[in-house]
Amino acid sequence: MKKTKIIYWIFTGLLVALMGIGSIPDILSVPDAVALFEHLGYPSYLLPFLGVAKLLGIVAILVPGFPRVKEWAYAGFTFDLTGAMYSSISVGDPASSWLFFIIGYILIAGSYIYHHKKSNSASVSHDDSLST
Repeated sequence: MKKTKIIYWIFTGLLVALMGIGSIPDILSVPDAVALFEHLGYPSYLLPFLGVAKLLGIVAILVPGFPRVKEWAYAGFTFDLTGAMYSSISVGDPASSWLFFIIGYILIAGSYIYHHKKSNSASVSHDDSLST
């Protein structure tokens, strides 16, 4: 159980850092973020919306309980990353830029998988304590 929690928090901490670092420039509509959005063909007014959505996803993943909200947060991060990767491919960005997306997918998957392992082992240990 302890190993599972440690691995969960490593993946989740890195995922939160990745999404958190990405959300701040979006919320503030920093010129580099606006330029990237223009390069991808999106209107800059979407930037603050996506930034706030990322922050809400971070909160949903970090706050204990609310399993359905956590599922939606993981799905939202996956949709965000998939949309960004598809957009990058569509505008002809080089394959070397995909590394960021692959790392993001690994962090989302690791956090998600270990969240469920942690939850399942906690419910099993809780069930065992009730039966004794």
